[in-house]
Amino acid sequence: MSAPFRRVAILGTGLIGGSFALALRKFAPDTIVIGWDKGHVLRHALERGAIHEGAGELSIAVAGADLIYVALPVGQTIELLPEIARLAATDALVTDASSTKRSVCAVAAESFHEGGAQFWGGHPMAGKEISGIAAADAELFRGSKYALIGQPSAGKSGRVGGFVEFLEKLGAQPVWLNAEAHDRAAAMVSHLPQLMAIALAGVVREQTDETGLPVTLAGRGLRDALRLAGSPYSVWRDIILTNSDHLDSALGQLIQALEQVRGDLRTRALEEQFAAAGELYKILRDLN
Repeated sequence: MSAPFRRVAILGTGLIGGSFALALRKFAPDTIVIGWDKGHVLRHALERGAIHEGAGELSIAVAGADLIYVALPVGQTIELLPEIARLAATDALVTDASSTKRSVCAVAAESFHEGGAQFWGGHPMAGKEISGIAAADAELFRGSKYALIGQPSAGKSGRVGGFVEFLEKLGAQPVWLNAEAHDRAAAMVSHLPQLMAIALAGVVREQTDETGLPVTLAGRGLRDALRLAGSPYSVWRDIILTNSDHLDSALGQLIQALEQVRGDLRTRALEEQFAAAGELYKILRDLN
């Protein structure tokens, strides 16, 4: 299996960037993979065999790359896009893995111009509650949705088409939509669950007494519900800041729903809510 790219620069070799690098090494062994990150992260990426070499300077990392995969925090991605556009080869495809798209795509629209490198926004709906190159996995994208910002026709040919074809070979499922629709949907299905886990963890922690209760009585259910709480704030800070409007709306709807549950505690109306929740769970189970 090969990718339509001879040389790929991975900017940010943490969980997502490192996983994409490992996928390239596994499924496209002839592709040269260059990493750009902090020195100690690059050393670990080299030890894991995720990259062929690391570059301390951005200009060296992107030189000659026909695919530049930006897997940095949203704020850093926004900050670096104009420089990436200036440094990238004219025939290069630049794509990002940011969890929010409106701010990134707006800066990209100002930075990338016809006749130069091409930018295409993306967001792999894959991850783990732990971050870093140590958690990277070549199979991370298999079975996961991969949001692509634009029209499906763009994925049928050219540089974008080659990238989409490779994603499908990795087992990812491309989903085409615009940046606004992506951020609204991601707020509900990705960012809201993260904040729910943080809030629930806070309540349980605050109610835990000197005997260890209620935590010491907890079983698998609480652990499963709090899995996302293991994700660090450093990963989520820019995501929350760049999608605060949709998150505010989602939180408002959740608060309303919780108030409804609270009001129905002493009635049989909760049966309907359990049934509706079960139906959604079945839909999600069948989707995956």
